[in-house]
Amino acid sequence: MAAISAQDLLAQLQWRYATKEFDPAASIPADTWDALEQSLVLTPSSFGLQPWKFLVLTDPAKKEALLAHSWNQRQVVDCSHFVVFAAPSAIGNDTVQSWIDCLASSREVPPETLDGYRKVMERFLAALDGEQRLAWAHRQIYIALGQLMTSAALLGVDACPMEGIVPAEYDRVLALSSRNLTTSVACALGYRADHDKHALLPKARFPRSEVIEHHA
Repeated sequence: MAAISAQDLLAQLQWRYATKEFDPAASIPADTWDALEQSLVLTPSSFGLQPWKFLVLTDPAKKEALLAHSWNQRQVVDCSHFVVFAAPSAIGNDTVQSWIDCLASSREVPPETLDGYRKVMERFLAALDGEQRLAWAHRQIYIALGQLMTSAALLGVDACPMEGIVPAEYDRVLALSSRNLTTSVACALGYRADHDKHALLPKARFPRSEVIEHHA
């Protein structure tokens, strides 16, 4: 399979930034958005359990309702697509069984042939209390956030990850509690406004020598 060149990869990662101002008139084309949704679906997770739900908001009224609970950051309403990452507030053996059923179907094998794998996952969860399970799910969600942001950059789509939100209010506005879900983080996606000065600022990163160690 043909791969993107190292040079092109780094060029796109240099191009991306946490977009502060989106062009509200610029929408992500349907085929591009479809690819970004698929990138979310393809996100790897611990055990493959995929403890997440991705809520894609394009309705202006719904986005406007979240603005006050997002430190009034205009990215929420001006972006093309706003993604809210939610974690299941209860994770247990039913979660494991759903994944076993999916895996068995995909591989066309009887579910009972995966009993050993199922037991490993159940033992892992049994060692955690409810709060620890939720914290684990939130960490998994950040893998999906990273995958989405990188995929967006490769497709020339701007993005801004957003932790500056009030999860409890998001849960209320989006009626997530009744669905066994709770907000983790959000991400605005679209195209940068021409006047966003932050697009031209040089990247500030610690030197590679300070953040990477080689142990041969």
